[in-house]
Amino acid sequence: MCLAVPGKILSIDGIDPVLRSGRVNFGGIVKEINLSYVPEAKIGDYVVVHVGFAISIVDEEEAERTFEYLRQIDELSEIEGEPA
Repeated sequence: MCLAVPGKILSIDGIDPVLRSGRVNFGGIVKEINLSYVPEAKIGDYVVVHVGFAISIVDEEEAERTFEYLRQIDELSEIEGEPA
């Protein structure tokens, strides 16, 4: 299954909006994500990520609620790279 998952931006690299990327924390798993679709995103924001691209900004409460749903259906292992 392919999901869009929220994560918290820890750092941002690049000034060029097309090449902008950041390190994003997904509940303890940190990955490098393309931020070109959310040029207004800043460190500390939560973004929804799909196939390596941040596609929107969400508030912390919504991000936590999504993580709880993923825990309930046991889909967080897909983010962590482990078999479900």
